[in-house]
Amino acid sequence: MTEQFRNLLIIDDEVAMRHMLRLVLEPHNYRVTEADNGAVALGIIRQEKFDVILSDIRMPDMDGLSFLDHPEVHGLDSTIIMMSAYGSVDTALECMKRGAYDYISKPFKPDEVLLTLRKAEERQLLRQENRQLKTALSKQDKAFSIDQIIHSSGAMQQVLQMVRAAATADSPVLISGETGTGKELIARALHSESGRTGQFLAINCSAITAGLLESELFGHVKGAFTGADREKQGLFTIASGGTLFLDEISELPLELQPKLLRVLQEGEIRKVGATRVEKITARVVAAAGTDLYDAVQNNLFRNDLYYRLAVVDISLPPLRERPEDILPLAEHFLTSICRQEGRQRPQLKKEDRRHLTSYRWPGNVRELQNHLEKALIFSRGDKLELPPLRTRQALSDATNPEDYSLKVASQRLEKEYIRKALIKTAGNRTQAAQLLGISLRSLMYKIKDYGID
Repeated sequence: MTEQFRNLLIIDDEVAMRHMLRLVLEPHNYRVTEADNGAVALGIIRQEKFDVILSDIRMPDMDGLSFLDHPEVHGLDSTIIMMSAYGSVDTALECMKRGAYDYISKPFKPDEVLLTLRKAEERQLLRQENRQLKTALSKQDKAFSIDQIIHSSGAMQQVLQMVRAAATADSPVLISGETGTGKELIARALHSESGRTGQFLAINCSAITAGLLESELFGHVKGAFTGADREKQGLFTIASGGTLFLDEISELPLELQPKLLRVLQEGEIRKVGATRVEKITARVVAAAGTDLYDAVQNNLFRNDLYYRLAVVDISLPPLRERPEDILPLAEHFLTSICRQEGRQRPQLKKEDRRHLTSYRWPGNVRELQNHLEKALIFSRGDKLELPPLRTRQALSDATNPEDYSLKVASQRLEKEYIRKALIKTAGNRTQAAQLLGISLRSLMYKIKDYGID
């Protein structure tokens, strides 16, 4: 046993019982204090803190249940375990309703007490880790500031003005933009500016199957499905008072969309398998990498849910539409990566700047960061060795935008690959989606969008 629970208080009117417990527990690093009833125990806990309290139920002057009900006991951080020779299931349930962690029926074997204490210790450690994690997350959220978002362009300035204006409202926010533009960063900025005291939690709706996603978002009760051996809190509950970020919201299964709509309209959820609803106060911020309204038009996303999500609609411009941000971002990434690696930061020369600003960055800010990280791996000293950009094309030389449009080229390539996958699978769209590494919903959307027969 560790010394986590070294302070232990025994409350029992039987001298023999207190003596027996002392003999069992002291060899296991417990420092034992005794009280013969609840009233005496109250005087002791005012003077000293205890990790665990073992209390009998039937005692003179103040019994165990009265002790549990006392206001001073409600504020304790101690784990309380009740004992009784007159126990029943109803008695045990009543004890736990009033704040006890567990219940032991007398007579018991010494190993039963030690096992119960070991379980209590594990619970206490989990509680401490949970508190530390929440504190760390809270500090992280508070440390993040909208002023830390690197930008020089007027386009991003307008986006951040919208963030500041919308931050203190409780209305849902929809953030749209290409992959790599920084949608989660904007969601975090909304949370940090909101003053909300709860956590910022994020989930990618395309990364989890529909059945698991429902449980992740709303939670489930014990026995709701095979393998549900305990009750689980969903992210909406955990994020109460904070912000829940739903990334890739366009991939939310159609069968879950009515449940999300109810959350947004009524502020309540129903766990999987539950019969009652519970109120939640998490703010919803969603993000989509494609135009969500197109999904509505193609019957892949509910019209009413779209309008409920897009109360505030923030559109993030791609990096190619705000070239003024390229060099400030590059300087920031170089400084940040070198600080993490503990190395000298190379300077951007004139040719390096031209190299970076003459590229369209189809992967946006994420691609820029990846490019600089790769460059630093192969650079030595203060000289930066930027790797070649295979599809590099000077913006100023693009006489016909469509001829050089990476978006058009990628769409053509994507369409061709979808055709090949459908031919390969003899038209089986489920198998084709697996070959392409995308969801069936995405494939159906693209087939309709590209007009593929």
